[in-house]
This record gives sequence, structure tokens and C-alpha cells, in this order.
Amino acid sequence: MTKRAPTEASANKLVTYLLEKGLGGVPPLSSAENLATEYLIDQGYETHDERVDSLINWETTKNFTTGFITGLGGIITLPVGVPSALAASWLIQARMAGAIARIYGHDLVEDRVRTMILLSLAGDVAKKAMADLGIDLGGKLPNRAIRQVPGRALVEVNKRIGLQLLTKAGGRSIAQFPKLIPVVGGVVGGAFDAVVCRMVGRTAKSLFRSPAGGIIEGEVVASDATQRRE
Repeated sequence: MTKRAPTEASANKLVTYLLEKGLGGVPPLSSAENLATEYLIDQGYETHDERVDSLINWETTKNFTTGFITGLGGIITLPVGVPSALAASWLIQARMAGAIARIYGHDLVEDRVRTMILLSLAGDVAKKAMADLGIDLGGKLPNRAIRQVPGRALVEVNKRIGLQLLTKAGGRSIAQFPKLIPVVGGVVGGAFDAVVCRMVGRTAKSLFRSPAGGIIEGEVVASDATQRRE
């Protein structure tokens, strides 16, 4: 049977779901805000960079476990049909990216921040989504270039990212790993998800981290060692 190509409607549903559930939390996961707070109140870290690195390491481990469990098959309730392993991974990664943004002082309600979270999640396919809109990001996802995207274009950017994610989901072979050896399929799926999760974390860190003297939400950023959440 021929697979139907992703539609704009399904793309909008996907990004809305990922932002609402990924940032707001879905049991047993807390919200991105609460996750960030756990690290911000921990005085064992000297800098926000240390907090973010620790967060990425922990969420990567969690993503491996989630990938292992859901890689055994089954579909979770979603507004669009996506394999459960991939859906669970995306939710964890969106939550992690949101927590990273919050640790670095960004407002998770702000539309541009939410688009940057999706860009973190999409990785290389985000470049294709932006290119489709005539926005050339070069070889990376630079913070400055993304911030120059007009506010009115953010909805379209989100939709294009959703389309690329759905296309990517349709081509992922892990979800169709032979059911005769589900445990092996789970291990491979979990390892793949963990690698991708770490990449998402690093991308989010590069997008949301501002150097000393940089600007976050209209304010000059102090050095990382002294930067604290208000």
C-alpha cells in the first residue's frame, strides 16, 4: 500500500502536540519548566553550561530506555500516526530542548523560542525546511540567523519543520525492525534514539546559549558563572 504524503494539517497537529506535551509535560514526565528548575536550584553546578551538559547526559540515558521499551512496537495516542518509539523520543527531546532554553534564561511562551526548540528537534531537516522558505542558514543553525526570521513567518517555519519530521518518520526503518527479534530491535532503536537525543541537546545548547555580553530577551547576559535565573 502506498504511503500518503504528509499534509500541512498533519504537520501543524504534530508541532502543536510536541510543543504542548513536550513543554507542558505528559505523565510521568514533568514540564520543561519544572525540569529546568531542578537544575537551576541545584547549587552543585557552578555554571549553566554544567547544568545543561548534565541535563543532556541524563536525558540521553532516559531516551535510550524509552527507545528500548517503545521500540518493541505499538502506537501511542497522537494526533498523527507516528511510531511510538519515535513519538516518545520526540517528546523527551522537545522537553529537554525547552529545559535548556529555560536554563539559559529564555521564555518558553515566546513564539520564537518555541520555533527554535523545533529547530533543535529537527536537526538537519530543519535546514531543508528553512530553505523551502527561501531562508539560507548556511551549514549550521546560527542563533542570529534564526532571530532575523520575521515573526509572521514563524508559523510557516513550524509547519515546514512538521512536514520534514513526518517525512523523516515515514522513512525510518527502525520502526519496521523484524518482529521476530524484538529485543534486538529495541536495543538498536534505543541506541539510535540516544545518539539523536544527544545531538538535539547539543543543537539546543548552541542555539540558546549566549556568550557573555550577548543579548537574551533584550537584556545583556552576564558571564555564565554568574548568570542565574530571575
